[in-house]
Amino acid sequence: MAERSFAREVEDLKLGAGDVFRGEGILAITKALLQSGVAYVAGYQGSPISHLMDVLADAKDVLSELGVHFETSASEATAAATLSASVMYPLRGAVTWKSTAGTNVAADALSNLASGGVTGGAMIIIGEDYGEGSSIMQERTHAYALKSQIWLLDPRPNLPTLVRMVEQGFELSEASNTPVMLEVRIRTCHVHGQFVCKDNRRPEFTLRAALENPVRDVNRIVLPPASFLHEKEKIEKRMPAAIEFVKSRKLNELMGPAEGDVGVVTLGGLYNTTLRALEYLGLADAYGATRVPLYVLNIAYPLIEDELVAFCRDKRAVLIVEEGAPDYIERDLHAILRRRDIATRISGKDVLPMGGEYTSQVMIKGVQAFLSRHARDLLGNGPPAPDPSSVLSDPRVKALAAVVPARPPGFCIGCPERPIFAAMKLVEDELGLHHISADIGCHLFSILPPFNIGATTMGYGLGPASASAFNVPSGKRSISILGDGGFWHNGLASSIGNAVFNKHDGVTLIVDNYYSAATGGQDIPSSRALNPRRKTNNSIVEAVRGVGARWVRQIDRTYDVAGMRALLLEALTTKAEGPKIIVASSECMLNKQRRLRPAIAKAITAGERVVKEKFGVDPDICTGDHACIRLSGCPSLSVQHTDDPLRDDPIAAIDESCVGCGNCGEVAEAAALCPSFYRAETIHNPSVFDRWLHRLRAAVIDWLEMRRTRRRVRLAGADA
Repeated sequence: MAERSFAREVEDLKLGAGDVFRGEGILAITKALLQSGVAYVAGYQGSPISHLMDVLADAKDVLSELGVHFETSASEATAAATLSASVMYPLRGAVTWKSTAGTNVAADALSNLASGGVTGGAMIIIGEDYGEGSSIMQERTHAYALKSQIWLLDPRPNLPTLVRMVEQGFELSEASNTPVMLEVRIRTCHVHGQFVCKDNRRPEFTLRAALENPVRDVNRIVLPPASFLHEKEKIEKRMPAAIEFVKSRKLNELMGPAEGDVGVVTLGGLYNTTLRALEYLGLADAYGATRVPLYVLNIAYPLIEDELVAFCRDKRAVLIVEEGAPDYIERDLHAILRRRDIATRISGKDVLPMGGEYTSQVMIKGVQAFLSRHARDLLGNGPPAPDPSSVLSDPRVKALAAVVPARPPGFCIGCPERPIFAAMKLVEDELGLHHISADIGCHLFSILPPFNIGATTMGYGLGPASASAFNVPSGKRSISILGDGGFWHNGLASSIGNAVFNKHDGVTLIVDNYYSAATGGQDIPSSRALNPRRKTNNSIVEAVRGVGARWVRQIDRTYDVAGMRALLLEALTTKAEGPKIIVASSECMLNKQRRLRPAIAKAITAGERVVKEKFGVDPDICTGDHACIRLSGCPSLSVQHTDDPLRDDPIAAIDESCVGCGNCGEVAEAAALCPSFYRAETIHNPSVFDRWLHRLRAAVIDWLEMRRTRRRVRLAGADA
């Protein structure tokens, strides 16, 4: 199992009416689901919503007591399809994933779900991974809301508002027979605060009751003629019902003075940075008191035209704060006001960037530019807005950048994937360059120095699929990378099955580290440990053979660089037809250390004998070739200068962060024999035999040193 425990967070889910919850936003959302009477929860983990899945995975007792079904989905499409339980039955269900990558995967199921509509409340909690801290393409979920007419909630980033939007979101879904998306950005998920809890609720209608009393309504199935009527129902029935619900519950918020020459319309998720900009300009305080009227869109779609018109009618100009492109809301507001013949000036992307994250510095600059044009008197004699690039242009920073080398993101210390790509570089030296299709996951770090491997990445589990066009006669074969998480997510059918079916001649390397490591170390079907709640230990090798692959090899210790190199060479040169598949397996070092370190510390405290390994470099032997660093890139490897006047080059060194994986020595020996690496063992709570052996070794070493000293040649007149 994934080794991190969320037992403390699970305790927060048990809080009852009147108790105060204190913690992160995503955990508050998790608690709000249970307070809302949810019947089932599913999803696919990924930043920034992983905690929701991880905590519920450890909350079996809480969920069982409430009668809530929870499962980790194979993909985002699986999660979205799970919401079909709410189509025919009054069941409240919630699913979650990382967007927009996950929303792309789930798009087919979402379209069908939104077309037929739902009976029970259906909520999709979207982790909007947009901005400077993102790891995916820079797109917005808003497009899916518009395309499929799924109501989009974008709550203000504070815990009471988040909880209220979850509770009201289910009611909105039921009132309009439409699924809703709850969009939460990275900062919203990790914002800390508190709210007063309610008791958890059992589902009013259960999954068991649905199974025992099946219902069928052909008008909700996406099949002609019903499918042609769904669009009409969305426009004439569901949309008006949603608008009326939002208006009656006052889900959007008005803040600040009732009147003013200018105002700001901001998405709820951007409220904090908008307020921070106004605070810096002396127009608000940290507690929300603002001199500029604000209209906060906790509901990003549908827009409530009457509320927008009322807010804008008497103002000279209004600023739209909408992060990312395109400018959906700004365009819609132009249309709304022009249809009503209202002359209020609309500002937005003219003073704020079309793309990129709206950080506080960006917002300050944009709000100040807006006020300078339309309400200069509000600025008074305030200071100029800070230049976001001023820090980087500082001479001291420039001087530092000239001497400190760039350090790109990379693999963890001891990562078992690093030797795989070291072996690929060695093969590259022998056979030349190959087209390499990369994939999403930790292994994508191979595209950066020191490996510089990979030409494309098309989606999770689609590494081999993205090499499909290169199945042509040639003197070289394409190489594809596929992680074990991506393999089970989408790769088995879309990549491996496709390659088998089309007799693809390329090489596929499946990186098996036992977990969905890039998303936090969650278990997957091929995880090696036993999981009492799931079926693990499902063989990747057997799975690929099951879809028809014939040339399949497995290496169960990726740190064997020479073995990896030999296997890659065989795959690239064999006469065998069809896809050549290598499964390279070793446990994720991060999860391994999470498991081992507490166990080792406990054993040492208990007085048990424990042996810890560490690697080092003999400074007298190291030549300064640095092949170990060039072909490894491990953060624990560095260089140090030597006092030897006959040697100019710095020698390799290993720092205290080393976890003893041995990759550096393996790489160096695979490249060219390097005897400078040594392995040292530290024995805690040594036995009597260990102490005797240590004394014997020390005595032998002392004798050898004395003998060498006696045999040393001394020149006449030299000091003794």
